Amino acid sequence: MKYCLDIGCGKNKRDGFIGIDQYPIEGVDAVCDLSVAQWWFDREIVPGSKKQLLEEGVPRYMLPDNCIDEVYCSHFLEHLTALQRVLFMNELFRVLKPSSQARIITPHWASNRAYGDFTHQWPPVSEMYYYYLSADWRASEVPHTDMRWNKLGFSCNFQATWEYLIRQDLAGQSRESQIFAIQNYKEVVLDLCATITKL
Repeated sequence: MKYCLDIGCGKNKRDGFIGIDQYPIEGVDAVCDLSVAQWWFDREIVPGSKKQLLEEGVPRYMLPDNCIDEVYCSHFLEHLTALQRVLFMNELFRVLKPSSQARIITPHWASNRAYGDFTHQWPPVSEMYYYYLSADWRASEVPHTDMRWNKLGFSCNFQATWEYLIRQDLAGQSRESQIFAIQNYKEVVLDLCATITKL
């Protein structure tokens, strides 16, 4: 069986995905606080999950390693603090199967969409953030951000690519015009759409 998670789905869960959110909104399949180092769900969504009982006798479940086939995460990551984003990526790496992918969509840092919601955390998610998810890049450029040297650091290893959701009025322009606008003007890119692959 294939296990796909829609993280932070709210009431708009994708078809064929298990909806995960911190709130038990209609359409959410399992509730979980995804801002912590280990994700514990209010129900078992993958067979073989580790079970733990809270003091009140309420069960919680942790996903096994390498059990998730695909993740979709739209407009969730920007709600986490910088440190919570590190924890999120480390746990995402643990649960994804090797070579599996996660699609992560956030407001682009040069769009006012990144700043309007008071629950968004600083800093906005930028293209640079995705370089830090590569173990090789961290080793050569920023070793102090790796768990090997910093207990609060990254332990994940992803390859990342990204693209942009741009304003509709620019969609029909040439690729060269679009690239120039993206590199030089604000309010051109609405969303940063990253695909990360577990290495």
